[in-house]
Amino acid sequence: MQTDDLISRLSHGLEPVRRVTPPGRAALGWLALAVAVVAAGVLLSGFRHDLEQRLMLMHEQVNLAAALATGVAAAFAAFRLALPDRSERWALLPLPFAVFWISGLGWGCLTEFAERGFPALGVSFQCMRFILGFSLPLTLGLLWMTRHAARIRPGPVAALAGLAAAALASVGLSLVHHLDAAAMVLIWHGGSVLLVVLLARLWGARAMRAMPAA
Repeated sequence: MQTDDLISRLSHGLEPVRRVTPPGRAALGWLALAVAVVAAGVLLSGFRHDLEQRLMLMHEQVNLAAALATGVAAAFAAFRLALPDRSERWALLPLPFAVFWISGLGWGCLTEFAERGFPALGVSFQCMRFILGFSLPLTLGLLWMTRHAARIRPGPVAALAGLAAAALASVGLSLVHHLDAAAMVLIWHGGSVLLVVLLARLWGARAMRAMPAA
């Protein structure tokens, strides 16, 4: 077989491959969408009555900043980890911010306990509804954008997607919903975020495989 014939046969019917969007640009696009969606939910729900006073407290500012940083870092890590030539250590990117965020909530619980004693814990399904309601569609959106990772690292990418969405939803919830006890914030915010991450880790890989190929 002549070389020209071989090349012709090998190249017959080929279609151009669309390059994957650079991870930084893709993460910024998803974050812009996520912030817009959560902000719309905050505006529709209305700001909490004591928001101005709460934002004057240093620990509230730190917790909000840590939650926001966790969501941003998790989104960037998810898009990085979705590429085969990136190190798996990208999965550790949001870990310091998440630890700082949870430890800040835990410190608030200890301070409150020292000042007032053990608080009476109530039930707040509104927290869970808000975080789940915004996290699940945003998680699916991020999984759609990283569906090319279905054969590479679907589990870690899905877990990071859930963490990114839930952390941003938690920031929005802090602006609209008031909880009296710091322990309540830790249980309902932290518990809802953990639930979203677990659901994404368990079902995200299956969802990515079911999506059309990128």
